[in-house]
Amino acid sequence: MPSNFLRRSKSLSCLAGAFTVAAGAVFVSGCSEPKPMTFEPNLVHSMKYELKEGIEMEQATEDAFWIVTQMFGTPEQPKLPEVAMEDEDFATLVSLDNLMMASGPADAEGRGLYQKHCVICHGISGDGRGASSAILNPYPRDYRKGVFKFKSTERGEKPTREDLAKLIKNGIQGTAMVALPKLTEEQVAAHIGKAFDTLSGDEVEAVNEEVIDQQTEALTDYVIYLSWRGELERSLIDDAIFELDLEGGDRIINPAHKNSTDEEEKELFDEGWEIAEDYALEIADAWLAAPDMVVEVPEPPADLPVADNYEEFVAFQNGDEAETLAESVKRGQELYVGKIALCSKCHGVKGLGDGQTTDFDDWTKEWTLGIGIKPENRDELIPLLARGALPPINAVPRNFTNGLFHGGGTANDLYVRITQGIEGSPMPAATFVDGEFEEDDVWHLINFLRSLQTPPEPEEETTEEPKATEVAAR
Repeated sequence: MPSNFLRRSKSLSCLAGAFTVAAGAVFVSGCSEPKPMTFEPNLVHSMKYELKEGIEMEQATEDAFWIVTQMFGTPEQPKLPEVAMEDEDFATLVSLDNLMMASGPADAEGRGLYQKHCVICHGISGDGRGASSAILNPYPRDYRKGVFKFKSTERGEKPTREDLAKLIKNGIQGTAMVALPKLTEEQVAAHIGKAFDTLSGDEVEAVNEEVIDQQTEALTDYVIYLSWRGELERSLIDDAIFELDLEGGDRIINPAHKNSTDEEEKELFDEGWEIAEDYALEIADAWLAAPDMVVEVPEPPADLPVADNYEEFVAFQNGDEAETLAESVKRGQELYVGKIALCSKCHGVKGLGDGQTTDFDDWTKEWTLGIGIKPENRDELIPLLARGALPPINAVPRNFTNGLFHGGGTANDLYVRITQGIEGSPMPAATFVDGEFEEDDVWHLINFLRSLQTPPEPEEETTEEPKATEVAAR
């Protein structure tokens, strides 16, 4: 580890803005001036290499940040890589009109959707480090790794636009990620230029549907944009570590040589820029390929009842298929605690999420265990926490008794989650073994998971008259 990295802590922290210190979720200002609305360099990704390899990363960090700024613009004036816009297919990935609607200040007319609805958790750079992030568990998603947990595609692939849009529009059940808010009647009236007292319920509903769909599309594009930008920055830093001699003076790119008349300097600049363009196109291609990577969910066996929700499950229990369902649940329980599926290891024998609870997600493991530092060792993590990493927290297994499934609770949703795992989390993809755990067995496992849900308590009827204060409040 370079001996001078602590001496450079203050200047690097100013690049990152606010930073986290020690083990507590306490944020202090790294600079005396108010934090501007600007993207921040990925200092945690650079610092993990600096600690692991003993190589100063300040110049490489600046060079990578310069490239992504040139290609993707700023939070107020976003743009897209020209090399991608020149290609008919790549140009369809993200709409600049949508980016303008999602970007910019929250008080700018026709803009600012990300600032209004997302930045408080996900941060300006999409780094999952917004103002409220430190108090949330799990932390908000860091888009820059290019990995998303809840999707319909195969493990290792990007989500589809529809995957992202569903989460943005409807929120994630049981988390701080809420659905996009509907417009009030007053806002609807102003939106369509009509007197408030002449609005019909159908008009309000129709306008809300149109506006929320438009907002969803814009924010979907912006999330892809932030992820694309952030993943490119990471790729450039990775490439610098593995392909360049940084200690010998190699650079990702030297902006001063962009218009150099020196043939060698200009050639080096062009080479660095072309490498960045190749990475940008590679990332974009992965996003475009996502629809072809959707998991094909087979139909359950014709004679097997599989419910899409707890209410359907209860109906099956009380219907003609009760005996078949009971046998399926029994088989699912055997798999759940068996040595192959072994769901109980993390989720607990009774599905309470009380099994192995000391693991971490991949975002955390990358900059802790990935460089040989235990997440519990906060003293060794201080250089990373000072550059924007949030204090490690354990990945908590799902408690099946409450019936909440973050990525969707239909039978098809659960099938994808079981067969593909949850990317970025400790949950692996299923491993099938002939005669012991086969694909049709997934449906039995789903039926067992559904059986673990605690029935909702019936609402108590009351004949008491409401108190005066309650009437007033209504």
